[in-house]
Amino acid sequence: MRVAQAVELTEEDRRKLEQQSRGRSIAARVVLRSRIILLAAAGLQNKQIAEKLKVAPRMATLWRDRFNKLGIEGLLKDAPRPGHPPSITAELTASLIEKTTQSTPANATHWSTRTMAKQMGISKASVSRLWRAHGLKPHRVTSFKVSNDPRFAEKLEDVVGLYLNPPEHALVLSVDEKSQIQALDRTQPGLPMKKGRGETMTHDYKRNGTTTLFAALNTANGEVYGLCQQKHRHQEWLKFLRMIDKAVAAGKQIHVICDNYATHKHPNVERWLEQNKRFHIHFTPTSASWLNMIERFFRDLTQNRLRRGVFQDIEQLIMGIGDYIDKHNLNPKPFIWTAKASDILEKVTRARATLDNRRSA
Repeated sequence: MRVAQAVELTEEDRRKLEQQSRGRSIAARVVLRSRIILLAAAGLQNKQIAEKLKVAPRMATLWRDRFNKLGIEGLLKDAPRPGHPPSITAELTASLIEKTTQSTPANATHWSTRTMAKQMGISKASVSRLWRAHGLKPHRVTSFKVSNDPRFAEKLEDVVGLYLNPPEHALVLSVDEKSQIQALDRTQPGLPMKKGRGETMTHDYKRNGTTTLFAALNTANGEVYGLCQQKHRHQEWLKFLRMIDKAVAAGKQIHVICDNYATHKHPNVERWLEQNKRFHIHFTPTSASWLNMIERFFRDLTQNRLRRGVFQDIEQLIMGIGDYIDKHNLNPKPFIWTAKASDILEKVTRARATLDNRRSA
């Protein structure tokens, strides 16, 4: 039997190859090549490597020889292949990317594949392929808001500290209102889903009033306290706090995370808090609703129950919300917060610097 050329590894090479063979963020082809070399260094022949890794023997031969000639660097890139030179050069690609990210067409807010193809003198299929390769999506826009709260760092550390290291023998509640929830009824009955066709609903609807959901999420176990009310003034906020006070065992401290809505800071609310010492209020920074964990529950409520719900009156809407919360509480699951305050603060600092640079430009 023909014996393949031996592969000898230094300690450094072996460490790098083992790291590459397990890397989840490394290209699959590099992972496979690294495993081939490790098996070759262990004394296996090409046919044995092929059987073990379910590849062709010639692949094991190719990368064994490539490693012996070029080392680890030879595993990272494919060898140049013969054929027609690419029609889109690196300079043209760089120009397209710069134009996509740094400019807009004369009569539009963003580039399309057709307008860019006409501008660059290439096909729209080539534009689409290059945009996909570089992760560019000019047709999409996402919203953001960077908090300008002067006490941002202080409030951030306070809230994240409650998530990551909650106080002992106390309850941490993430609380907010979801206001103006509409009871929408469709003008015509929808059609159910069937093979080859999704569920249908009319685009128009009838408004049958609104309600406001006051909700508190227990950050430890995911249980939700909810109360629907017609308005969201300080009177309704106090009513919800009193409901929590009755629902939570006496003597247990309650830490409430909420936003800076004026209702939460009303003089009557502050007086009530002075008389109920077990309540501790923690305000999120302004323009940082994403820091309040209850918003994640509101998203699920909207997606799973409200968006496609049909409600003929307010009572049906309130019953639907209450039923959703009751079923959620049968098997509650907490949302796990993993981001550290220092990491968030670093991102916000970078965002502020970027905005300042764009304003001054």
